[in-house]
Amino acid sequence: MEKVVEKASVNPRSSFSLEQGKKTSWLDRTVRARISDQLFKLFCLGSGFILCVTLFTIIYFVGKTGFLTFQEVPLTTFLFSAEWVPENNQFGAFLFIFGTLVLTALTLLIATPLSLGIAIFLSEIAPTWVKRILRPVLDLLVGIPSVVYGYLGLTVLIPFIREVTGQEMGDGILAAALVLAIMVLPTITRISDDSISFVPGKYRHAAYALGATRTQMIFGVVLPAARKGIVTAIILGMARALGETMAVVMVIGNTAQLATGLFVPTSVLTSNIVMQISNVPFDSTWNYSLYMMAFLLLFLSLVLIAIIRLIRPKGETA
Repeated sequence: MEKVVEKASVNPRSSFSLEQGKKTSWLDRTVRARISDQLFKLFCLGSGFILCVTLFTIIYFVGKTGFLTFQEVPLTTFLFSAEWVPENNQFGAFLFIFGTLVLTALTLLIATPLSLGIAIFLSEIAPTWVKRILRPVLDLLVGIPSVVYGYLGLTVLIPFIREVTGQEMGDGILAAALVLAIMVLPTITRISDDSISFVPGKYRHAAYALGATRTQMIFGVVLPAARKGIVTAIILGMARALGETMAVVMVIGNTAQLATGLFVPTSVLTSNIVMQISNVPFDSTWNYSLYMMAFLLLFLSLVLIAIIRLIRPKGETA
């Protein structure tokens, strides 16, 4: 009887202590969770802030330095003159701008049909075992350094062009465009492949139910449904072609003259910057002109990114 009374007198205290301990532990976990959430939120906000500050600092510095060009060189002369002779204070960048646009257009003209063809094959036609091989191969091609592509273009592609065409100089717009096409092809292909694969299967079933063939289904239903993703892929490929430097430097010829033919050595904005920036005094119109070229490339890249944001609303998957 005494043991029962003793047990009854002890249990309430133990129960109260246990209950209080559980409540304290729950409060501690809640406080720790709130603190960790707030710290993570501050970390994310800080990272975003640093990213924005870095971007605007780059734009400000490059733009401010580049616009000093127009203290000595008129804007129309810089943009529309093809006379680039820094030793004579002639800073016409038209030939580099023209070369950049022509090179980018020719690269996309070569790469886009091939990329879309491979993407359609992977998403709609290829058996599973082929997809398991080709998709990792494309991912590996994206990761190859550009200098490797440039070296292969210099040692393999240019001699091949000389042999086939009979040209004395194989470097020029065509060689650079072929190298860039190989470089941007995996990017355009993989993004287009994902966009096509994300098209709902019910679209395909509906097309087949209406009597469409596979070709009609692909070109009449699937590609229109995935067009925004495909356009995004092409624009990203264009952005890489615009900003590529080392591979272009090795195969384009690096001569300050207009590209009047596919086999004429020329130069573009990126190649001219990298070839001349190390030998130019900082406080000189020559250096300011190179910074202005860099600002033009930066501006074009920002425009392309803005276009992607406009055609791909937030949350859209296809």
